[in-house]
Amino acid sequence: MVSTLKIAIRFTVITTILLGLIYPLAMTGLAHVLWRDKANGQLITKDGHVVGSAIIGQNFAGDGYFHGRPSAAGNGYDAANSSGSNLALSNKKLVDRINGDVATWQKSNPGQPVPVDLVTMSGSGLDPDITPAAALYQVHRVAAARHMSDDAVRQLVMTHIQGRQFGILGEPRVNVLQLNLALDEGAAK
Repeated sequence: MVSTLKIAIRFTVITTILLGLIYPLAMTGLAHVLWRDKANGQLITKDGHVVGSAIIGQNFAGDGYFHGRPSAAGNGYDAANSSGSNLALSNKKLVDRINGDVATWQKSNPGQPVPVDLVTMSGSGLDPDITPAAALYQVHRVAAARHMSDDAVRQLVMTHIQGRQFGILGEPRVNVLQLNLALDEGAAK
């Protein structure tokens, strides 16, 4: 019995060291060597300063910027508190919030149906992308706020549409941060 207990304790210690320390450190090191950008969160820098991540959404305020999906993660897009709202479709709080968001969005485009991703949260609350329809829905508001033509802003959106991964996975999407950075870059010229 004592020898079996010693073997079990040794096995636990060895596997803890191998699988709890050595393996994760090796995989982290390998990821940093092979996929440095991805291992570091795909950070986007501008003028030497980190302005965001290509894989974590962030909140944009003001009519001159495209807005992403609503976020229930902490105070919005908080990677430490990633989660959805967990409210059922029948929950009055969820229905009231969505109806309020639809009414707010329809002020900028009266009579136009609001794309669903502008009023619903992603499962993680961190989604950095919106559908092309959601981006195109915002064109007039952004163009008016930036004193640009709708066509110029629409063309910018069209150049930022990313297709399906490998041509079959997922849906076409627009990264909100990258689109807004391109808007700022165009305004600086």
